[in-house]
Amino acid sequence: MMRLQLFLLFLIGNYSFLIASQVDTLAITSVSMNRSVNNVVILPDSYTTQQNKFPVLYLLHGAYGDYSDWVTKAPIIKKYADSNNIIIVCPSGDVTSWYFDSPIDEKMKYETYISKELVREIDEKYRTISHRKSRAITGLSMGGHGALYLAFKHQDIWGAAGSMSGGVDIRPFPNNWDISKRLGSYAENKEVWEQNTVINLTHLLNGDLKLIIDCGYDDFFFDANKRLHQKLVQNNIAHDYIERSGEHNWVYWANAIKYQLLFFNDFFEGNKNIDNNK
Repeated sequence: MMRLQLFLLFLIGNYSFLIASQVDTLAITSVSMNRSVNNVVILPDSYTTQQNKFPVLYLLHGAYGDYSDWVTKAPIIKKYADSNNIIIVCPSGDVTSWYFDSPIDEKMKYETYISKELVREIDEKYRTISHRKSRAITGLSMGGHGALYLAFKHQDIWGAAGSMSGGVDIRPFPNNWDISKRLGSYAENKEVWEQNTVINLTHLLNGDLKLIIDCGYDDFFFDANKRLHQKLVQNNIAHDYIERSGEHNWVYWANAIKYQLLFFNDFFEGNKNIDNNK
């Protein structure tokens, strides 16, 4: 009897693994950059058993990371894809693209790639609800900057956006993380930097983009996030803001994504009856 019970537990465990979320590596040819770009796509377990369409969360990595970071360093996101019944897409942002369309490097057109090429390909390949109110974007560090940057500039694409420990003001860091390789040196290209830092793009917001921002007290980006929060308050722009204990590391981000997904799930649930063709 004991052997039978153990055998049944073995079958159940392996069967659960088989029906759990599916992780794809999707290579997309970027016309804007004339090269192939890798992305991770996480499908919830219900994707194979249901014929409905799904909302999508785009989840960006940080500097010196890659498209596989989230699924390998915070694998719990696979569980969150299942429990929230959403598709999660983790794009490549190269090592230090900062998700700009670089004015000085033709091979770095990640704003165009993600906001146009990737979104279009995901909507064509998978059963997505292709509407801004069923599409959200967030990320960590460089990806936190990228998520807000892309969402602020493309509110027709994303209806909700977030940032975890985001580099939301790049100006205090003119010599860090290859930003000068994307925008030119700050000393010689100050106007370009001013036009491409998230904290200076709040004038683009019309009140329809749902926002969540969080950062740890011990993070070197904490001051920038605090200033962004204060600016949004001054401009009467609604947003969720979280500051709490934490550093700039995966311990913080693996925890933060849980709360961000609660926010995005509420957003998706509130828009579940939208017309997919609008």
